[in-house]
Amino acid sequence: MLSRSARSGEISSQRGPRVREHASTDPVAARAAERVLPRATLAEVGRAAATCRACDLWKAATQTVFGEGSTKAQIMLVGEQPGDQEDRMGRPFVGPAGKLLDQALAEAEIERSKVYVTNVVKHFKWAPAERGKRRIHKKPRYSEIQACRPWLDEELERVKPEVLVCLGASAAQALLGKDFRVSRQRGQLIHSPLAPHVIATVHPSSILRAQDDESRHSQLEAFIQDLRQVARVLKHSVH
Repeated sequence: MLSRSARSGEISSQRGPRVREHASTDPVAARAAERVLPRATLAEVGRAAATCRACDLWKAATQTVFGEGSTKAQIMLVGEQPGDQEDRMGRPFVGPAGKLLDQALAEAEIERSKVYVTNVVKHFKWAPAERGKRRIHKKPRYSEIQACRPWLDEELERVKPEVLVCLGASAAQALLGKDFRVSRQRGQLIHSPLAPHVIATVHPSSILRAQDDESRHSQLEAFIQDLRQVARVLKHSVH
């Protein structure tokens, strides 16, 4: 059971499906999103997403991993997709990358209660390891990202974050365009209609893949600095 507060409002049986243009042009994804009615709460959207079959990723995944956090969260963090532990537990950012993210948020003095976490893709895409039973992460295709986009749009509409943070290239390019490069624009404020303030940085999983402890430490410090920038932006926007 995901712990998230939901805004008031019940599904009305007398009104038709939401008529709103989603960023995705995938017809299957559009039909999936049409199941969500205008006054559905975030929790109800999550339950609808649990039965999504807009792409084939659900077939190998354990379950849909929807976002988690309060609808009053001021910051939304968007990653690429759930990992192995997230897939098993049904919650985002609970694996090693999630623990590193929690550490960085604490260092940046960002309260976890102010953060909503989610991914552009809601199912774990993986391949079996050559040896053993490990499930190896595979990068989602553009079509799979597009198929999931209506659910992310629903999250953005209900949370309405003050600051939207893209974690890693997949999330940044899905939300800000294929030409966006985190390596060039990380930590910078990006103009976007998605939120008043938009920032991109690395995904914490990239820090875990560092070659040695010294590199890992320096990458973590840079990540924390990006989150401190988020904290500063939020502080100035609410005063």
